[in-house]
Amino acid sequence: MAYEFYKKNPTDKVYWVENTEVIGEMLISFDGKTIFNLFQDYPHNLTTEQKRLFDSENQFWAKLLDDR
Repeated sequence: MAYEFYKKNPTDKVYWVENTEVIGEMLISFDGKTIFNLFQDYPHNLTTEQKRLFDSENQFWAKLLDDR
């Protein structure tokens, strides 16, 4: 699979990941190696620190997924 990593803001800690072979996946990474599927892995497969970082940089998604 071909992945492209990018940050929405230069100071962000969270990478958004685009899978160039699949449309519609919401993927994130904290280290550029391990990739999480936002809808499948948030929040239960993230560490406490990863969740805190994601939530602080992505308030829209944190609020949308708050009931998990």
